[in-house]
Amino acid sequence: MTTTITSAVERSGSRSYFKAAIGFMWLALPIIALRYWQVWGQLPPRMVTHFGAGGRPNGWMSPEGALSFSLGLIFFILVLFTAILFYALRRMPQPDTSAWALMGLFYVIVAVVTFVCDAVLRYNLAQTSIQIAPIGAAIFISFFVFLTIFLRAQHGTSLPPSNVISEQTHGSRLFALVFLVPAAAQIAAALTVPITGVKVALAAGATVLIACAALAWDGFHYFFSPAGIDVRTLGFRLRSIHAADIRQYAADRWNVLGGYGIRGLGDRRAYVWGNRGVRIKTSEGEVFLGHNDPEKIVRDLDLVTHHELNDNKF
Repeated sequence: MTTTITSAVERSGSRSYFKAAIGFMWLALPIIALRYWQVWGQLPPRMVTHFGAGGRPNGWMSPEGALSFSLGLIFFILVLFTAILFYALRRMPQPDTSAWALMGLFYVIVAVVTFVCDAVLRYNLAQTSIQIAPIGAAIFISFFVFLTIFLRAQHGTSLPPSNVISEQTHGSRLFALVFLVPAAAQIAAALTVPITGVKVALAAGATVLIACAALAWDGFHYFFSPAGIDVRTLGFRLRSIHAADIRQYAADRWNVLGGYGIRGLGDRRAYVWGNRGVRIKTSEGEVFLGHNDPEKIVRDLDLVTHHELNDNKF
């Protein structure tokens, strides 16, 4: 009884800290407003607010317009991030490692936007150049760290050695091309833009898009064995589902609003590049395996769980 109460208190405390961290993100709004207030009398009537590929100014606003745009942009970002984080919090008893990693990524993005708003002010006050390279590097490194934590937080314990019964693959050449087209455009731009910082930022973005294209092209590989299911991509183990943990499964549809690729936080995960697949309920939550022919996944699951067809459907 005492252990149960202690666990409930710890979960409540963790959720409270998570909500407090979400609230602290909103400090970006008064910080930007304060910076404008500090230098308001020194700003020119027409502020430079946008720069071309060569670093030359090509967009101007009044101080009032620049302030409204900056506050509106950060407000939109904060509303979006807050909605995502509270949605994630609803889907789990307490914030897990991947949820905190997502929070960290959002903090970096908010900090970068705040830094850019301040850099625009400094440029208009003293023509101080805006450093793009550190911004691109910060976002790229943060995304890489988040992705590493996110994948490691959900892959579970490895399955014991066992003979593979079947292997199924689920990928999308279409999504791979969707990622490759903008990646090619960014690479072309990086080769022509004369500013080193912009080159670094474009190259970082292209690297992320190429990685996403490779993921979609190779697809998710599902290895079925008496021990359970291994989900892999590009040779890396993403998730292991032990046979003893499988409770129910059935073919199901995937909602396009849920997005594609590796999805989910908390006790729900999805590996999907289309709108069809199999939803598996386990003792730890739910896993959705995308596939163009869900019945093949169902048949392989029947072999894994040693059940006849329809014995463990929901």
